[in-house]
This record gives sequence, structure tokens and C-alpha cells, in this order.
Amino acid sequence: MHVQTKEMRQHLHADCGSCFGLCCVALPYAKTADFAFDKDSGTPCRNLQEDYRCSIHQSLREKGFKGCTVYECFGAGQKVSQTTYGGVDWRSNPASAREMFDVFPIMQQLHEMLYYLHEAMSIAASQPLLAKLEQAYADTEKLTLLQPVEMLQLDVPAHRAVVGGLLGQASEEVRAQAPKGKPRKVGRGLELLGAKLRGADLRAHSFRGALLIAADLRDADLRVADLIGADLRDADLSGADLRGCLFLTQVQINAAKGSRQTKLPPALQLPRHWQ
Repeated sequence: MHVQTKEMRQHLHADCGSCFGLCCVALPYAKTADFAFDKDSGTPCRNLQEDYRCSIHQSLREKGFKGCTVYECFGAGQKVSQTTYGGVDWRSNPASAREMFDVFPIMQQLHEMLYYLHEAMSIAASQPLLAKLEQAYADTEKLTLLQPVEMLQLDVPAHRAVVGGLLGQASEEVRAQAPKGKPRKVGRGLELLGAKLRGADLRAHSFRGALLIAADLRDADLRVADLIGADLRDADLSGADLRGCLFLTQVQINAAKGSRQTKLPPALQLPRHWQ
């Protein structure tokens, strides 16, 4: 049942060349520091070309679209485009457009769960949970193959709760076996907004869902910390050590600040704007 790691990685990352520009059409956004203008759901972004490529892809941040550079569909775009709708795009079949746009965010959530489950299955310390994790992966993958009408009826929060519970167990097992950081009061919730944690030893700490917006994490040791769902927008990770972090995504890294001295897990890359 365990899918090969390389195949999973390709399957769970955006392949924009195989997508009908769904994130540029289906998702709404408001004019903010992240987007240069308002756009309604179902309305194509004015930067989307006829071939479904972005006309300003190489200069999104410079032109006011930082939000686009920190978005990841986890492979949902190509799954909806090529599998769910068999390669027939919304321009060729306008009757399916609204349905396709509604299916896309559901598929994105399912693929995000697959991404986290894949990581949990690859962590040695979580092997006692391997059978349950593999079953959850298979069950989630099966949901991604539903017909659009069926997918629109899914209780995604209920399924996410089941997957989240397994991911929490995997995290606890891994962190229980890892060296712990020095005891200190880190804070929770809103206390972490702009938190001063420079140089802190935060090894194996749980930051699940934490609001680390604009936190100072320069030179912090975050090895084997659980960062699933943590909001790292404008957090300063310059010089921080994030090797072995659990459930850290490229999206979170792209939303943060950092430097060439920041140490990342092998699967993640230093964002261009850090350099």
C-alpha cells in the first residue's frame, strides 16, 4: 500500500503546466499587502493568460502579488484538471466551470492531508502507527477520485479530524524520542504574535496551529519541532535550524523571512526572496 516516496512527492506538489489555472480563477482575494486588486471567486485573474500561465510569474512580489508566491495546492490543481475532469478545461466546457471551481478547494484540502500523511509514513519513529497511516492515506486518496457531485457532499472537517488525530500521534512519538529544548515559557496563541525567541532552544516543541506571525526566531533551534498549521508570515527565521521539523511546508517557508544561513529540511528550498 505504501507508495514510493519520489512518486508521492511529484503527486503532491503543484504542476502548473498540467492545471487549468484553477487557483487563479476559483479562489477569491481582496486588495491587501498580498494582492494588488480585488478578485471574486470564479473570476479569472487579469494576469492569467489564455494558455493558463501567469503573465507576471517571475515578478509577482514586485508587482504586489506576494500572496500568490506563498500558495500551494499540493497537486490538487492537476488532479482536478486531468483526473476529475479528464483534461477538459473550463473554457472548453463552460457548463462545468462553476462546479470545477467548487471542487478545487475541496481537492486542495484532501491533497494537503495526503502530503502530511506521506511525511508521517516516512518518519521512522512513527512506524508503530504505519498501518493506520497507510490506511488513512488510501482512504483519502480514494476520496480524491470521487465524482464531482460526490466530492461536493464530503464532510471534509470530519475526515480532517481523523487524519489530524493520527498526525498528532505520529508527532508525539517522534518528539518523545528526540532531544528536548531547554525548558522555558514559550507562550500560546496570540502570545506568540511577534514573540521574541531569538536563539531559543525549541527542539521538539509543538507549535501546532501557532500564530508565529512576525516572531523573531533568528538563530533559534527548531529541530524536530512540530509546525503543522503554524502561521509563519513575516516570522524571521534567519540563521534558524529547522532540520527535521515535522510537517513544515514550502508555503510556510515562503511566507517567512530568512537567510542563506537558515537550515531547512532537504525537501524544502530557500525562497528566492530570501537571497
